Amino acid sequence: MERSSPALLTVGVAALATFVALRFLRSRSPLSNIDGPPSTSWVLGSLGSFFSLDNLDFVRHVQERYGPVALFNSPLLGKVIFTRDLKALHSVYIKDAEVWSRGKLNNVAGQAIMGPGLLTTHGDMHRRQRKMLTPVFSAAYMRSVTPLFYDIIGKLEDAIGTRLRAQGGSGEVDMVAWMGRAALELVGQGILGHSFDPLVADTKDEFTEAVKSFSPTLAHITYALAILSLVRHVMPARLGSAFARLWPDPHTRRMKWLSDFLYGRSRALFEEKRARLVKGEDAELAHQVGEGQDVMSILLRENMLAKEEDRLPDDQIVAQVITFIIAGVDTTSNSLARVLDVLSKHPDAQKRLREEVLEAREAYGKEIPYDDLSALPYLDAVCRETLRLLSPVGSSMRECVTQAEQDTTLPLQRPITGKDGAQISEIIVPKGTFFIADISGVNTSKELWGADAHQWKPERWLGPLPAAVEEAHIPGIYAHQMTFIGGGMSCIGFKFSQLEMKMVLATLVAAFEFKPSKKSFVWNSAGVSYPSAKMGDKDPQMILEVSLAKSSWLGDSVRCNCE
Repeated sequence: MERSSPALLTVGVAALATFVALRFLRSRSPLSNIDGPPSTSWVLGSLGSFFSLDNLDFVRHVQERYGPVALFNSPLLGKVIFTRDLKALHSVYIKDAEVWSRGKLNNVAGQAIMGPGLLTTHGDMHRRQRKMLTPVFSAAYMRSVTPLFYDIIGKLEDAIGTRLRAQGGSGEVDMVAWMGRAALELVGQGILGHSFDPLVADTKDEFTEAVKSFSPTLAHITYALAILSLVRHVMPARLGSAFARLWPDPHTRRMKWLSDFLYGRSRALFEEKRARLVKGEDAELAHQVGEGQDVMSILLRENMLAKEEDRLPDDQIVAQVITFIIAGVDTTSNSLARVLDVLSKHPDAQKRLREEVLEAREAYGKEIPYDDLSALPYLDAVCRETLRLLSPVGSSMRECVTQAEQDTTLPLQRPITGKDGAQISEIIVPKGTFFIADISGVNTSKELWGADAHQWKPERWLGPLPAAVEEAHIPGIYAHQMTFIGGGMSCIGFKFSQLEMKMVLATLVAAFEFKPSKKSFVWNSAGVSYPSAKMGDKDPQMILEVSLAKSSWLGDSVRCNCE
């Protein structure tokens, strides 16, 4: 194998070069009249700056300079439409969703990393998975897991509080680390029926570290994923897989290790859970983590009872385990870290939120019921505003998959001006064209949200929203924004994520006060944004100054007196 490696790489590079050359020969297309930024990368073209971890200024420049529709040119991906136009988004995600796949980066490279789960499948396979999973994430399920979540979050509060008391009541805390541990345990117990982390000790667990480093590592191999997906179109499958294994990049090798490690652990969880169900150990399951009411137990039961044509094969169920762990932990933990970061810089908002939570506790007790917690207006406003302005995922990619040589038409809400000065009211899109939804562009559009669209103002959700927002019919499933996408491929677990966020925030803000630390950090624009000490660091970090809130001291006093 070692002797054939150079030859195999040579064949792969030659095949790739042929593919790129053919793409350039066909580069003249109906899209050529759309303006866009110049190239910055020989591999990704003008997408090089877009996929940079430090891309916020670049994305803002593209949004302001080129308007609601811009065109990226890439040697690997060809012409890529980048838009926040609402009619175009409605067409891609809802009206003509069958025309638009998640694209090669997901269907090929994504499945190579995470398996055939909800995030990487399309068409009938995706519909079967969604049909099986959607009923599980019901309001009744959310209510049923609320006591379990309070137990987990209570341990989180005690763990942080114990460390602060040992330091005299305040100290520097890496909050993204705690949010990652808490989110993994919430997903572990609520979705998988498995406890990963007791949250009582400062330990470094291999599985937790693997989950934390997944998104940062993925951000460093965007170009490699693009090459892998294209190589597999011009090579036999076995040669394509070998080419991927031999790719000379430490980040790629790290991702392969992470993928194999997470698959192995996920497969083991699945096999253990299924074995218990097959044996009919319902009584024993009732005494396990989650009492057998976790998503995976419910899914396996439903899968056993389903008709043969609706039943999911083992590899797809294992892929769901990986999907829930990666998507559920990364997005929620980093969103929680983002809210705490923002609240630390807005002490008045933090105080107002604390007062609302404490008032609710006086009425309902420390464990505020699901429906009453969901109805807290300022808590809801803080979550909505943070997810609007600082969405953990800033964009979403699709690929035109029309049949044969047939092109499709992408309608626009408002005409744009082409390079030649002509007005363009619809775009003729050739098969194979990639489309990137500008999520942050929709969420922060001044045309919709007003002149203060780029300001963090939870108060905007406490009164009538701008008429432009109400009338826009934004094709998202959550709060007039695109944060959780829309249509048949929207985030299936967004209500689960919302419950996690609100319960963690309500508990932590009542117990602690958060202030900026002298130790600075930056936010990396990866697939899921994450904080680190320096741009590009693979290890997430967000140090805040944390102190016990007065309500926390009072609570300790009351408990001690009772004892």
